[in-house]
Amino acid sequence: MPALPASPCTNVCRIDPTSGFCVGCRRTLDEIANWSRLDAPARLAVLATLRDRQPAPPRPGERP
Repeated sequence: MPALPASPCTNVCRIDPTSGFCVGCRRTLDEIANWSRLDAPARLAVLATLRDRQPAPPRPGERP
């Protein structure tokens, strides 16, 4: 049985209302909620999508 990939969580847990992605790890709420139930191939599939997700642009007054 392959080792399960670790969570990409960065402990910056805030969902950007525009993109729907966590500003820390770029996962959706569903991906975050289901992570512990995913097998290795499913986790790898989620991780592969994160590379293509761009961070939300900073809001006025926010530091990038």
